[in-house]
Amino acid sequence: MKDTYGRTINYLRLSVTDRCNLRCGYCMPEEGVAALRHEEVLTYEELLAVATAAVSLGVSKIRVTGGEPLVRRGIVDFIARLAALPGSPEIVLTTNGLLLAEQAPALKAAGLARVNVSLDTLRSERFLAITRREGLEQVLAGIEAAEKAGLVPLKINVVPLLGVNSDEIADFARLTLAHPWEIRFIEYMPVSSGLAYSPERRMPAPAIYAELGRVGPLVPLNRDHDNGPAQLFRYPDSHGRIGLIPAVSSHFCDECNRLRVTADGRVRPCLLSDQEIDLRQHLRSGASVETVATILAEAILGKPAGHRIGADDFVPGRRRMHGIGG
Repeated sequence: MKDTYGRTINYLRLSVTDRCNLRCGYCMPEEGVAALRHEEVLTYEELLAVATAAVSLGVSKIRVTGGEPLVRRGIVDFIARLAALPGSPEIVLTTNGLLLAEQAPALKAAGLARVNVSLDTLRSERFLAITRREGLEQVLAGIEAAEKAGLVPLKINVVPLLGVNSDEIADFARLTLAHPWEIRFIEYMPVSSGLAYSPERRMPAPAIYAELGRVGPLVPLNRDHDNGPAQLFRYPDSHGRIGLIPAVSSHFCDECNRLRVTADGRVRPCLLSDQEIDLRQHLRSGASVETVATILAEAILGKPAGHRIGADDFVPGRRRMHGIGG
């Protein structure tokens, strides 16, 4: 389905939980936050109804997100049900990797196509500082298990922060020399007003690109639709590739193809806007899949032309990232 601005919306980001087993500073405070009550979270049946409605509108890719999606019980069976939807949409998942090693084979068998792993450092002591939890070795084991299980091409998402992990950009980039992975560097964004956004920590895309050049010459690649706003590069003779997502430096909204549904059943047409439509009340009032599809279609037609980052009147949203769906 196309929105008001002619963009084809074929990608649904579906959050199954707001809970997470890490406490990354740009996502939530150290003490954590009050999680949604059990009854506030969409059931798997309700989530499946949303996914079914989205597929009927032309969605061909569903990304399961959180919080950390692998902490929710029954996630493997839910993945299998998504993979069995009419039209066989591609089912992918974003995870912090802590529970991936033990679940990767079952996820693959259920029909999961591939995973994105969020990882901001390759150093154990820094991992603890960033996430406020231990577990780097578990994450690395999860990446290895995912690759072995065939959840490929595997992507690793990195948010470079000046003075925090910006000195590891080259280390991450070198992983592509030996592994067929895509290492994606994402500009730090002011997503939530509930957390202190530190613009002085943001590393602009040109600075990230300059750091990448320390490893070797970057060969530009043609962008593909599956990578959304990512600019793609590779090093000569490398096995993997580099993705650069200039979320703030460049306005990529004219190519946006996605819709988000939060774990508590709110449709968000735009990540960086507080505009939401309450699906849960309709689902719990007996709404049919067709009715849900109509509500999703209204949300698609209500997508804004673009985000307001950089505008004088821009105000970060109220929800933190774990509550939106990473």
